[in-house]
Amino acid sequence: MKLSVVIVNYNVKHFLELCLCSLYRAIDQLPVEVFVVDNASSDGSLEYLTPRFPKVNFIANKENVGFARANNQAIAVAKGEYILLLNPDTVLGENTITDCLDFMENNPDVGGAGVKMITGDGSFLPESKRGFPTPMTSLYKLTGISKLFPNSHRFGKYHLRYLNENQIHSVDVLAGAFMFLRKSALDKCGLLDEDFFMYGEDIDLSYRITKAGYKNCYLPFPFIHYKGESTKKNSIKYVRVFYEAMMIFFRKHYPHYGIFFAFVVKSGIYLRALLAVLNRIFLKLFTYTRKSDLSTELCFLVLGSERMISEVQELCLRNGLKGKHRYEVANEELHPDGHLDIQYAGNEFTHIVYDRDTYSFKKIIQLISATQVTGVELGIYSVQTGVLVTPKKVINETIVFK
Repeated sequence: MKLSVVIVNYNVKHFLELCLCSLYRAIDQLPVEVFVVDNASSDGSLEYLTPRFPKVNFIANKENVGFARANNQAIAVAKGEYILLLNPDTVLGENTITDCLDFMENNPDVGGAGVKMITGDGSFLPESKRGFPTPMTSLYKLTGISKLFPNSHRFGKYHLRYLNENQIHSVDVLAGAFMFLRKSALDKCGLLDEDFFMYGEDIDLSYRITKAGYKNCYLPFPFIHYKGESTKKNSIKYVRVFYEAMMIFFRKHYPHYGIFFAFVVKSGIYLRALLAVLNRIFLKLFTYTRKSDLSTELCFLVLGSERMISEVQELCLRNGLKGKHRYEVANEELHPDGHLDIQYAGNEFTHIVYDRDTYSFKKIIQLISATQVTGVELGIYSVQTGVLVTPKKVINETIVFK
């Protein structure tokens, strides 16, 4: 077995269906096994996905055991020469797996590789390439100095913004959303540390891979990850969980820095949490939020087959979406530049919706990456499922917010 793919799912069945569809196109004819570990989802994920993907090895947990432990469950029985840890809210191009395999085969000193992650509006996710959160790097991030000098080799080490995102680089940290790992490296450094429940396990594993004598590499292969939309980085919960994970990493790998430095970092964590609380209170007290009217606010530019267009029109009618949608019969062969060939005002549409049967995932990723209009997000529709997936909403019989 060349590759084992492991995906941990929790209540995102429609995103995972899209992810698996793109994955199976990417592994066509390759010796690959796929594991989905479900962390006690309550949205009917297993009932929905099992008949649609009979080749997937589903592992059903009775409780949410966390990201690290769930991945380890599958890795323990995986037979692949390589292990890919993949998030469920992701979309791969048809060439992503083969490109990564070729790179790993030709670079035996590399223990793990990550890719160029973009959000649903085509924006680059800076966590695609990161440095280790050493005490000083963490301090620069906590105090906001890294934001003031993002391209500094000294202050900007956390997100390594001074490295060209379109070139291959040796980096410290691989993102947990896509970790292409050499199994022999895992055998040397161990599996994911289960002390990390939701964040930080990717940083810890990346650190141990380098300590085992391997390199981690960033590969500029574009890949959609909806995390940018789903993670509320200003929320109190995110700040608390993320920085608590950083404290676990700090205590584990930098214990020699002493009590005083630990106090400084911990104080920074509590300060960030306090700022998150104050920010939320301020927004509630002093800002007016207009009640959202999705019936007119959502406005689609739809490109696909006649059948797909007809189904999306019906979907909009059923959900009362009365925006000024525009429909174009299009496919990759006749209209390779997709929406980039269509003239429209910058704020005319909220979403560009593609038919995943008339456009390849590789082409869709390429087109959304090239979009110059800010605030326009990607939608992907399937005539097989009748579901439209966008970064924040899933639309089928009803609108479901992620």
